[in-house]
Order: sequence, then structure tokens, then C-alpha cells
Amino acid sequence: MTSAAKKTTAILFLLFLLFFPKFAPWVSLGNTGDNSLLHYLFTLYFFIANQTLGIVHEGGHGICYILPCPELLMVANGTIFQLLFPALIGYYYKKKGNRFAALIALFFVGFSLQYTAWYMSTAHEGLHLPASKSFLGVDALHDFNYLFSYFHVLPYEGFISGLTRLIAYLIMFYATGTMLWRAFVSAEKS
Repeated sequence: MTSAAKKTTAILFLLFLLFFPKFAPWVSLGNTGDNSLLHYLFTLYFFIANQTLGIVHEGGHGICYILPCPELLMVANGTIFQLLFPALIGYYYKKKGNRFAALIALFFVGFSLQYTAWYMSTAHEGLHLPASKSFLGVDALHDFNYLFSYFHVLPYEGFISGLTRLIAYLIMFYATGTMLWRAFVSAEKS
């Protein structure tokens, strides 16, 4: 990756991170009346990213439909896969010596964790997720209502989802900050 490509990528991730709280669909919820190009670009990006995360998430559950997993693991496996997928990509690139690509993957671990925090924050809505909110478009089991109820922490949903969101932001800030450092500061020292 050239120095210019690293700088451009780092700046794009910084801009994404700065606008993320305003445009994340699970934060702004609904039509905000914003018809800007930036709003449409974020909407398109979130649609693609959420479909990708949804496929990986459901694939995690699917593994347990094939293998004999206990119900607890089957429910948790969607989120495990959703977080493990970008983490393993990051690990692969780190082992290959491409730390910049590993940082991009780490950013997506944080992004995925943001989505997970939102999903956690809806656990109080009930054990069944209506088709209108389900990735598959059918009524489904709400993973975090099940998990939080199983571990008797449903009353702490807000705290757990808030802590998860904080950790996600820290991961995203670390990845972006390190990308910027590698693109601008450490590149000039070489």
C-alpha cells in the first residue's frame, strides 16, 4: 500500500468515525429529514455492512443447526461469528505483516461491536423479534433477551449495552488513531 493510499484511507476512516454517531441507523432511528449526499452514502454503507454482518451472524447460528450444539451456544454463536470474522481477517493480515490492513479489520470489529451493542439494547423488547426487525424477515428468537435472561442480567441491559458501545468506540478510535499515526507520523520517519 502506497503512502498516499494509507493517508487517504486513514482520513476516510477518521471522517467515517466522526460522522458515525450522527448517521448510524440504530442511533438516529428513522428519517431525520436529512437528504444530503453524505446521509445517502452512510445509508448505503450501513445497508451493505449490515447485510454482510447479518449473513455472518446467521451463519454462526447455522453452524449449530448442522452440528449438535447446546441451545445456549447456538444463540451466542451468531454474535461470536459476527465478531470473530473481522478479528480473524485482522489476525491474518497481522501475521502477513500488513499491519495497516489489520487495523482496518480491527476497526470493523469495533463497528460490529457497535451493532451488537444496539442489538443488546433491544433485549427488553421480548424474547421474540418480530419479522419487521429480523434480518431474515421472519419472527425469530431475540438472542440477547435469551442470553441476558439465561444469565439473569436482563435488568442490566442498559449498562451492558452501554459498556459494549464504549468498548466498540475505543476499538474504533484506537484503530483509526493508529492508522493515522502509521500514515502520517511513522511514514515520515522512514
